[in-house]
Order: sequence, then C-alpha cells, then structure tokens
Amino acid sequence: MNGRTNEHRIALFLDFENLVTNTGISASNFDLQPSLDRLLEKGKVVFRRAYCDWSRFSDAKIGLHRFGVELIDVPPSTRAGKNGADMRLVIDALELCYARESIDTFVIASGDSDFCPLAYKLRENGRTVIGLAVKESTSPLFVNACDEFIYLRTRQRPEKGEKGDKGRHGGASEEAGHGKRGRHGRDAGGKGGKAEADKQAASGGKAHAKSDVPQIAREVVQNLLARATGPVNPSLIKETIVRKEPDFDESEYGFATFAKLLAALEQEGVLRRIQQGRQWYVVGADADLGHGDTKEAKEPKESKGKKHGKGRVEEVEEELESYPDPDEDDGL
Repeated sequence: MNGRTNEHRIALFLDFENLVTNTGISASNFDLQPSLDRLLEKGKVVFRRAYCDWSRFSDAKIGLHRFGVELIDVPPSTRAGKNGADMRLVIDALELCYARESIDTFVIASGDSDFCPLAYKLRENGRTVIGLAVKESTSPLFVNACDEFIYLRTRQRPEKGEKGDKGRHGGASEEAGHGKRGRHGRDAGGKGGKAEADKQAASGGKAHAKSDVPQIAREVVQNLLARATGPVNPSLIKETIVRKEPDFDESEYGFATFAKLLAALEQEGVLRRIQQGRQWYVVGADADLGHGDTKEAKEPKESKGKKHGKGRVEEVEEELESYPDPDEDDGL
C-alpha cells in the first residue's frame, strides 16, 4: 500500500438491519457515536455507508445523516427480502478495496457469518478487517474471520437490584476494547451471560468483584517467553492474544489496562517486568538479566521508603504504570 502517512484510513460498512433486529437495539435509539469514537482512535474514517430497506427503519435516518453516513436503500428483491443489502455491501467493499489502495482498514458492522468470505478476501489483499456487532447476535465464525472485533451493547444498564437484562433496550454503545468471547461467540449470551448478569445485579452493575487472569493471556505469555531470546515488548503480547482471540478485552476480566493484567501475571510468578531506558519490557520470571541500565519494576517500590518521602509514594507507583499500554499504540 502507498499510504502517505502512518494514519490508518478506515472504511465503515453497516449492515443496519442486522444491528437492530433481535439485538435489543432499536432503530430509533441506535447510536453510532461510541463506535466512531473507538474507530477514530485508530485513524480517519473516510468512508461511511449503511445498507438496508430504509422504508422499514426511517427512524434511524436523521441520526445516521448526522454522522455523515451515506444511506444505501436496498428494497427487498425477493419475497423473503433477504441478502439484497448483504450482496450490495460486499460488492461495494471489494470495489473500494481494489480502487482505493490508501484505505487499509475495513469495518464490517454485522454479526452475520455470510460476511466471512468478504473478510477473508479483504485480508488476502492486505487489509485489516474489524467486525462490529452485538455479542448475542454475532456468529463466532465471523468473529474468527476478523483481525479484531468490537462488540456493541445497549447503553442503558440495569439499576441496582434489578435482575437479568431489564433496561437493555436503550441506545447502542460500544463495549470497551473488544469484548470477551471466551470461544463461545453467540452462546456468550446464554448460560455464561446469565451468570455475568447475576453478578452485575448483585454488585450494583459492576462486572467483576475481582480480577481473574484469562487463560489465553497466560498461555501466550508463557509461549512467547519460552521462545524469546531477549525481553519481549508488551505490545507484541497484546497483538498475539488478539490474533488468537480477535474480541479479547482485558477489561472484561476486571483489568482497566493491559499493564495491570501483566502486573497480575507478575504476581503469579509467570513473568517479570523490567525497564530499559524509558521502555518497559517483559522477561521470564527466572531470567538472568545481568547488569547495565536494566531495572526491575519492583525496585522503586522497595526503595521508595528509604529514598522518598511519603508524598513521593503515589508518584513512584504512577511511574510503574507509565510504560505504553498496547491499546494506545498507533497500530491496530
């Protein structure tokens, strides 16, 4: 690709009917802003189109126009009225892929597995594919076909003391990061989803009472460190996890940042965090670091009582979390 800058140029395609049919999100309450905010963190959204029979979803027109989305009206061409919008979306996406080499990222807003071939072809042509849909109506096949997956959820949360999914039928918002599929995809809204809802109801809406390190993160760290010949960048760890599980999101396990997840693994004795210059890295728990300008993340905590006053403690602890979080990297 011949992009002139490092900024990602993004094309957004919405299979609108899929996003508002049996998902808990209505056409009148559909809110694109949270999703756009997430995408704008990655780059510039230069192409925005939404496909459906707009005579059925006229309530959404004003809101989508406000975000500069071009509405492609696809009247039903069959008695069932199915697949017309899907085929038009696929054709336009492939045409854009071949005609606009500068666009390097394609966002397919749908949970339909019919878009798997499109995702494969776009990736084959060197494009990054991001999926965007509601978790309970998303096919795990489509999740695995994407490089990354962002889940939508209803904006309105259950009030304290309410059970189940009451109040879920508000506007759409984006789940932080990618969401946790746990390799269950659509089934995540079943037994596991009910258990999570019960936990939220019991804790007043908080998803986790404690932070649990996901097994996928533990496995990736152990495998990378076993093959590494030197310190490993945390960004590589996060990218590897996302390649294995595109909708991985550390916040679903109770960690505000990926750095905090690595800190939990360090407490388990799986790894050690060290600093080389201004950059933080990860090494094996029993790695022989030798000497030089390398220092462990624990050292400032151990020495802060001797070298710093009480007012310095919080500043030192803040410095320990100062290495770049993979989520803030320029790349996807």
